[in-house]
Amino acid sequence: MNGADAIVKCLELEGIKEVFGYPGVAICPFYNSILDSEISTVLIRTEQNAAHAASGLARVTGQVGVCAVTSGPGATNLITGIATAFADSIPLVCITGQVNSELLGSDVFQEADITGAAESFVKYSYLVRDVNDIPRIFKEAFYVANTGRKGPVLIDVPIDIQNAQISKFRYPDEVNMRTYKPTVKGHAVQIKKVIRELEKAKRPLIYAGGGVTLSGACEELRRFSEKFRIPVVSTMMGIGVMPTEHPMYFGMVGNNGKSYANRAMNESDLLIMVGARVADRSVNQPDLITHDKVLVHIDVDPAEIGKNAGPTIPLVGDARYIFEDFEKQEIDCEHEEWLHTLEGYKSSMKQFRKPNPDYVDPEALIHRISEKMKPDGVYVADVGQNQIWSCAFHVVREGRFLTSGGMGTMGYSIPAAMGAKLGDMSKQVIAVCGDGSFQMSMMELATIQQYHIPVKIVVLRNNYLGMVREYQHYSYKDRYSVVDIAGTPHLDKLAEAYDIPFIRVSRNEEIDGALDAFLKDDCSYLMECMIDPMDLVK
Repeated sequence: MNGADAIVKCLELEGIKEVFGYPGVAICPFYNSILDSEISTVLIRTEQNAAHAASGLARVTGQVGVCAVTSGPGATNLITGIATAFADSIPLVCITGQVNSELLGSDVFQEADITGAAESFVKYSYLVRDVNDIPRIFKEAFYVANTGRKGPVLIDVPIDIQNAQISKFRYPDEVNMRTYKPTVKGHAVQIKKVIRELEKAKRPLIYAGGGVTLSGACEELRRFSEKFRIPVVSTMMGIGVMPTEHPMYFGMVGNNGKSYANRAMNESDLLIMVGARVADRSVNQPDLITHDKVLVHIDVDPAEIGKNAGPTIPLVGDARYIFEDFEKQEIDCEHEEWLHTLEGYKSSMKQFRKPNPDYVDPEALIHRISEKMKPDGVYVADVGQNQIWSCAFHVVREGRFLTSGGMGTMGYSIPAAMGAKLGDMSKQVIAVCGDGSFQMSMMELATIQQYHIPVKIVVLRNNYLGMVREYQHYSYKDRYSVVDIAGTPHLDKLAEAYDIPFIRVSRNEEIDGALDAFLKDDCSYLMECMIDPMDLVK
């Protein structure tokens, strides 16, 4: 067994079914060895999308996503995908080929210090120096990626290490890293403090982030909210923690969130923040969440607690275990007046759009997609105006809402949707993107067809980089700079080139018929929707 064989064996023992990547000489030993495995390989058309596809799979399955690319530009192209996963705490193991060990530091062909370049975007990284270390390194990598605050781990493997003979392959049964021991159970004293504050509170609110989903705590949070009648708001990454139309859910907070959700957060006297960062997109004034209220911050990553806002009660631990402990407590509380107040805000503070009748209204379109797609379907939003409209108007029932929240990476939706579909072929998966973000990953239409991945793609076309145009509209009084993308490509011809069915929707009256055709069968489909170029998210 050589090093490449050992890597494949490690992946098999971790239960990996797919590896997304792009070959090159420095990673060829690995791709040669994987031919003798049951693991499927998916040839992505650009390396960044290998990480995005692995991310989509990881988010749907709860398992670690794996990608493998070559050295030099292959590895550096991967960095944006790694950074995207890091910002959203998605567990990945990213394998990169590297030049011969003896040539490291010589600036030879396609050498790049990828462990150094990616250092600020990985949870941990390895440069393999000894072939016999491969089993230990891979066992540690999968453990680190999918425990504590999850995230990407990079393993850089020189080609000579992949070709070297391993003396004895033994995959460790467990991991014991002296410097890495994440806290899972919440401290009993801190939990009792939260319960005491909850019993005193008149206006409690749960503020849920993506960490709730990552920890598998959605059901526990819902039961806690329902049992003790505590309303819930979410960050963008927390969308789907509660069904959109759940009576205890009051929407997304932040700059582009619901005004009544922001008001609920401001007026609460006890804010239980769980699995969320105090980030500028959802909390642009951190002082507001500590003024005149008790702030409880629950997170598995102690570095996030107190980073941007000092909590009254810090509580380190995994959200699922903490909510299980909460459920065991006897809590005497009553919040019906507060819920009644929030219902009033929700009904009176709704924002109404005035769509242009000559184009497709994004609100009407996304609502109809939500209604017509399968209840447990996966909706993947890209970045830009399409993302904000999706957050505002998509109705999550039993399914998942995926997007790039922390990094805001355009081009995320199509490869992530591919990974999500391969992660669970029984799920209906729809990617919604703008015409700008579509052109950042439209090459993956080839991957979709080659591997028969039935992903539905909706392109909201307004011939602008809409979000930047909107910013220039407000900030620079309609002085538009490098945001016009009118003209090509003709999406009907592009779809024809890839043998993908195509439909165009120009007005609201066409939405229902088009969606019926679009969603009828479990096959790939491209739908172009013409949006008013001057439409705004607010």
